[in-house]
Amino acid sequence: MSITATPTPGKTLLSPSDHALILIDYQSQMAFATKSIAPELLRVNAGLVSRAAAGFKVPAILTTVAEKSFSGPMFDEVTEAFPGQALLDRTSMNTWEDAAVIREVNRIAKSRLVFAGLWTSVCIVGPTLSALDQGFEVYAITDACGDISPEAHERAVERMIQAGVRPMTSLQYLLELQRDWARTATYDLTTGIAKKWGGAYGIGINYAKAMFGASEGSHS
Repeated sequence: MSITATPTPGKTLLSPSDHALILIDYQSQMAFATKSIAPELLRVNAGLVSRAAAGFKVPAILTTVAEKSFSGPMFDEVTEAFPGQALLDRTSMNTWEDAAVIREVNRIAKSRLVFAGLWTSVCIVGPTLSALDQGFEVYAITDACGDISPEAHERAVERMIQAGVRPMTSLQYLLELQRDWARTATYDLTTGIAKKWGGAYGIGINYAKAMFGASEGSHS
């Protein structure tokens, strides 16, 4: 049986219009106990994801737990990307059990959901597995998540993958939304986010542009 290839993207690849992003509990009290990822890297990755979603106009839900009484404010790296957007504060550890969050999920009406936040084993496992049970396609940005130990994070990621959650990384999320450097309308947006938030890749972009005037997608 022969198969004919076509220059079209796979159905499981994300596009800006086909999903919603849910960012959970990027708060001081949750970050203090996070040991699976360095706090500065966690903040950078959360900022990268937030700016990617905001720049590509992906609908986003920002939710906190016990913000005023215990867990503290959400990271500026997240909230500054969505100026004026309300934070949905919860009492439940599982975001999916909060009625206000679910009203927003239903209002946005996307069947594909992407999650990131703290902690992986509780506040990400809970809603991802719950959303899967209700028929949603679910992704988790694992390097924008963290937990109280590397093992807690790793076991949580394994559990999600076994259930059917699709893992990805922060920079992968940004580049998957762009996906073709010929998309000139978002070229500067993507490289601009990468330069500031993309770690060594961003340093490389700055170097290439400064030294050679190079750009992604150009042909030699």
